[in-house]
Amino acid sequence: MTSELRTASVRVPATSANLGAGFDCIGIAVDRWLSASVEADDKVSSDHPAITIRREGTLASLTGLAEEDLLYVGFAAACDAGQHGAPSRLVFSAGSEIPVARGLGSSSAALVAGARLADAALSLELGDTAIAELCSGIEGHPDNVAPAVFGGAILGVPTDSMKRRWNFAQLSVDPGLAFVFVIPPYTVDTAIARALLPSVIGHEIGVRAAAKSAALVEGLRTGNRILLKVALDDVLHVPHRAHLVPGFADLHEAACKAGAYGLTLSGSGPTLVAIAPQEVAGRVADAIRDRWMSEGVVADSFVQRGTGEAPRPSARDRQGN
Repeated sequence: MTSELRTASVRVPATSANLGAGFDCIGIAVDRWLSASVEADDKVSSDHPAITIRREGTLASLTGLAEEDLLYVGFAAACDAGQHGAPSRLVFSAGSEIPVARGLGSSSAALVAGARLADAALSLELGDTAIAELCSGIEGHPDNVAPAVFGGAILGVPTDSMKRRWNFAQLSVDPGLAFVFVIPPYTVDTAIARALLPSVIGHEIGVRAAAKSAALVEGLRTGNRILLKVALDDVLHVPHRAHLVPGFADLHEAACKAGAYGLTLSGSGPTLVAIAPQEVAGRVADAIRDRWMSEGVVADSFVQRGTGEAPRPSARDRQGN
């Protein structure tokens, strides 16, 4: 009997979550990419493992079991959602330029890539919203997943208490804004960063957080300097995590002196993201890097000028006998 060989390839962007006051609900797609492909068939050879993952780029140093890799987790979850049995043999290839464990959504990119590969290779016809809901449910929040699926800047909110259903909305970003990313050479464990957060907050903090989140949405839309300054001064998560980036206060001061509206953690860090007018973005990146360099930290940086120009994630599939 001839087995059916099904292949697919996808490209998924990095993401920056929270952006200050958008904790667990707002994120943007970032022009750094994970590319992945799969060959799937139902013919198992004794010479090959059932699941193989070939990793390149920033993924090359990962050594975990293939069954536990988020690429496979996303693939298997999509199969379940599409009520389609997982193929007996899967060969994944994945290469990424997204730094791992640096606050740029490398885990979400892998999860979304796996789900997209299953959707394309197995013709599940899940679509963007179903994949975003599926992966948000696995992660528990949509701020990295949603922009990885839809591109651009996205707001995601749960529409039921079990977080199985979500509503996603594209946010407008003023074309005069730039996002400045500065990446230090060390990592932050997301689980440790989340464990630092308080389980209960007071009423006053809750009110301030709600106001700042609204300021972020309107500030991104209009480019309003005052609103963005308020929004980037988060009260929910950054105060509890800032110590994971030594010298955060000095780095924030350097960014603002160079013309940024504010500086915050990208995700849970340690990557920092500043929002600034486009004409001073390069100067802001230099100021943050120079301040870090004065402490002996050699950081990388790049500037993303808006979010609307980033290409959408894409998928291609081929089936044959």
